[in-house]
Amino acid sequence: MRVMGVDPGLTRCGVGAVVGRTGVPLELIAVGVVRTGADDPLPDRLVALEAGLEHWLDTVRPEAVAVERVFSQHNTQTVIGTAQASGVAILCAARRGLPVSLYTPSEAKAAICGSGTADKAQVGSMVTRLLRLKEMPKPADAADALALAICHVWRGGNQQRLASALAKATRGRAR
Repeated sequence: MRVMGVDPGLTRCGVGAVVGRTGVPLELIAVGVVRTGADDPLPDRLVALEAGLEHWLDTVRPEAVAVERVFSQHNTQTVIGTAQASGVAILCAARRGLPVSLYTPSEAKAAICGSGTADKAQVGSMVTRLLRLKEMPKPADAADALALAICHVWRGGNQQRLASALAKATRGRAR
């Protein structure tokens, strides 16, 4: 399964893609960030983010997209910007008919580190190890995007296969 992970943000939107399946070593496809100017008007930033994500989707050609679920923080402005970036990522994937899964930061951390309270350094270290990279992806937003993609390969991919098998079994009984 080829999955693109998105760690949404208006200034730095982490993007990373992996290919793999449960029980088989993962392979890095690409990793990076889409940046927008903090002083640019919001509409311009959203358009730039969309263009950047569309470019990534064209280049990576994922089968699924995993986006970090927006969670409540004390800084309302950060939450709003993250939610706007998340919406752009979901829209870009949905426009192409790609399945989108949302994972909380704790779910992604637990999937790759074994603990939902892992810090950024632990996440980066595990992403580096799991993808057999020479160095940790930077900035942390890029490593977080890869963590989301890995989480989906390991968790979401299995859920999609189970749902597909159940649908086939249900259709078989209906005949």
